[in-house]
Amino acid sequence: MARILLLEDEETLRFSVKRALELDGHHVTAFDNTADAEADATRQEFDAVLTDVNLAGSDDGIAFAQRLREGGFAGPIVVMTGYGSVEQAVGAMKLGVDDYLQKPVVLEEVVLLVRRLLDERKLRTRVRLYERLDKARAGEQTVLGESPAWRRTLEIAERLASVPIPEKLEPGVSLPTVLILGETGVGKGVLARHIHTVAQRLGLVDETPLVHVNCTALPATLIESELFGHEKGAFTDAKTAREGLFEMAAGGTIFLDEIGDMPLELQAKILTVVEEGRYRRVGGKKEQVVRARIIAATNADLQDRVDAGTFRADLFYRLNALTLEIPPLRERDEDAVLIAGAVLEKLGRQYGRDGLGLAADAEAAIRGHGWPGNVRELLNLLQRAALLATGEQISASDLGLRPAAASPTREGSGRGLCFDFESGECTAERVERELIVQALRHAGGNVSRASRLLEMQRSSLRYRIERFGLEEFVKELAHK
Repeated sequence: MARILLLEDEETLRFSVKRALELDGHHVTAFDNTADAEADATRQEFDAVLTDVNLAGSDDGIAFAQRLREGGFAGPIVVMTGYGSVEQAVGAMKLGVDDYLQKPVVLEEVVLLVRRLLDERKLRTRVRLYERLDKARAGEQTVLGESPAWRRTLEIAERLASVPIPEKLEPGVSLPTVLILGETGVGKGVLARHIHTVAQRLGLVDETPLVHVNCTALPATLIESELFGHEKGAFTDAKTAREGLFEMAAGGTIFLDEIGDMPLELQAKILTVVEEGRYRRVGGKKEQVVRARIIAATNADLQDRVDAGTFRADLFYRLNALTLEIPPLRERDEDAVLIAGAVLEKLGRQYGRDGLGLAADAEAAIRGHGWPGNVRELLNLLQRAALLATGEQISASDLGLRPAAASPTREGSGRGLCFDFESGECTAERVERELIVQALRHAGGNVSRASRLLEMQRSSLRYRIERFGLEEFVKELAHK
C-alpha cells in the first residue's frame, strides 16, 4: 500500500481517481487546491503525487510539483493535462515530473501508471542498497556448523526469525529485536543474515536486502543522518532530502553492528524507535513509521558499559530480552574443520583449482589452534593458502599453523596443578583471585566470557571481582 496525494479541482474526476487507486490498495488523500495540499505534505509523508496542470484560479499544478521536488520529495509525480497542454506537460517532465496522463483519463491507465512508477522507485532503492552492501558481503561464509553449541544457537535464531513484524505497535508492544553477542570475527553478521533469510522464506519480511550498519565505521556526526535520513537544509551539505537506512529497510531487517560503540546521545533515539516504532528525519517534523526487524550485535560486555555509564541501561534491558551468544571457534573445533572444507571447495571453484582439500595435519592443526580471530582469521588463512599452495591438499604449513602436538589424555597423564605450600602464600583466597585474574585476562576483560571459562555464573563472578577489588583491572582490559 502506498500513500498518494491527489490534487484535482474537478470534483467528479477527483472522486473517480481516488476511488480507483483505493481499490488498488492505496491510501489516497485528495485536495482541490495547492494551499491545502502543500500544508498536508508538510505534516505527513507521501509515496506518490498526482496533480492536475491547470487548476481553478491562479493555482498551478506544475509549480506545485516543482516546489515538492525542491523540498526534497523523491517519489513519483504524475501530471494530468488536457489536450491543449501536452507541450506544457512535457516541459514539466524536465522539471522533475515523472510522467503525464492526457484527459479525459482512463482510470485503468492511472492505476497501472502509478503501480509501474512505484515499482520502479522500489527497484532503484534496492539496486542502491545492493551496490552499497556488495563490498560488505564479499567473502562472507555461509551458516555452517554441527557442534551442539552452534546448533542450539541456530535453533533459537530460527525461532526468533519466525516472530512477525507488527503492522502497528500497540501500547506496551515493541518492535521485534535480537541482540547477538560474540567475539570479533565469530560470525555475528552471518547469523544476522541467516535470521533475515529465514524470515524471508517464511514470508514475514519483503525481498528487501538486509541493511547492515557498522556503528564504528560511521562518524558520530553522520550516523544519525545515515540511520534516519535528513531533510533539505538540515545541515550545511544537505542540499536535498535523503532517505535513511531505516526507511530503506522497510519491510525487512536492519542490522546494527557493534551497537556497543554507538554514541550515547543516539542510543536514546534508538530506544524510541524500538519502543514506539517511530522517528523523525534530521531537521524534519513529520514522524516516520518503522516497519523493520532490528538486529543488534556487539563484542563488548554491555553490562560493563552500562556500569561505566557509556551505554544506556534502558536500551540494554530492551535489547537483552532476546539474546543470542555465538560461542568462539576454539570451543567448537569440529565446526572449524567443517567450515574450512566448505570454504576451500568454494575457493577452488573461484580460483580454478578444483580438488582443493585439507591434509590430515591441517585438520589437526585447525582443531588445536586457539583462533583468537575466530572465523574471520580462519577465512583469511584459507584464502592465502588457496592462492599460494602448490598442491591440492592444503597442509598445516600452507595455513601458517604449527602441526598439532600429541597431548596426553586427561586420565593417567600424571599432570596436574602444582602449589608451593612452603612459600606460605598458597591460600585458597590467593589461588581463587589469581585464577579469576588469568581468566579475565584471557577473555580480554569480558566478564561473560570469563564466567564461561570458569564455568561460573556471571553474577557470582561479578561478586568476586568486587570482593577482590578487580573492577579497574577489568576496565583496563576492556579498553585495550
